[in-house]
Amino acid sequence: MVTIPPKPWPTGLAEDVEPLVRRVLAPNPSPYTFTGTQTYVVGDPHGPDCAVIDPGPDEEAHIEAIIAAVAGRRILAIMCTHTHRDHSPAAAPLAAQTGAPVVGCAPLMLQVAGPRSDEAFDPTYAPDRVLADGEGMRGTGWTLTAVATPGHTSNHLCFALEESGALFTGDHVMGWSTSVVIPPDGDMGDYMASLEKLMAREDVRYHSAHGAAIEKPKQLVRGMIGHRRQRENQILRLLGEASQTVDSLVAKMYVGLDPRLTGAAGMSVTAHLLDLAKRGRVANFDDSWSLR
Repeated sequence: MVTIPPKPWPTGLAEDVEPLVRRVLAPNPSPYTFTGTQTYVVGDPHGPDCAVIDPGPDEEAHIEAIIAAVAGRRILAIMCTHTHRDHSPAAAPLAAQTGAPVVGCAPLMLQVAGPRSDEAFDPTYAPDRVLADGEGMRGTGWTLTAVATPGHTSNHLCFALEESGALFTGDHVMGWSTSVVIPPDGDMGDYMASLEKLMAREDVRYHSAHGAAIEKPKQLVRGMIGHRRQRENQILRLLGEASQTVDSLVAKMYVGLDPRLTGAAGMSVTAHLLDLAKRGRVANFDDSWSLR
């Protein structure tokens, strides 16, 4: 079980996390967002301009807290890592209030049958500019470069702060939990490739959208890759014993899981199964999965 820090959480407060970065916590805690979504304001606090990363939910108090953290600077870009409802809905009202452009990931809307275990996609997201891998934004004393990291969602981006070596990882890598990968848009093969991509980088710390800063990023990513491979091997072992449904796999793989997270676990297992099927390792017959 994940241990959530005791209240009060610093909701709505501008916290200086490094010289060019302020963090503002949104009031949206949940089993999927930890203590809430963290919005980052990037730029010299005494400079003329800044960028806002992951403006978060469309909550008036949170938008006011972001504007207070900006402290009169010009916002050159409102940058979104992806378009789940806990990340991008505040982009439009913040842009309307400040005149700042919305820059970052591509728009994406999905219709998924059945109950969702993760935040739904944001249908209001309309970027003024979509960043490709390696493209970026530059302000006074700060540079943010997009790092394409599909997997959690197909449009997920991280943003590298070149001046400090930090990487804003959105939901791709978080210190408090593994990222949920939900098909059909979430793709486990892409997610694993994106983790390997981060392993090849030299970022000195990660600032994720949920949870504390990650000061040993490669160590965490290495562990996450190992965890996913362990889950894959666990699935293959269980299928080697007998054909299984997703529900039966979840019951055996996640003993003692918080019932609120069962749906997320099922989606993660499904993502692994679809990836294994693409690689010719497993096959599906009437909602039951077997080894090939």
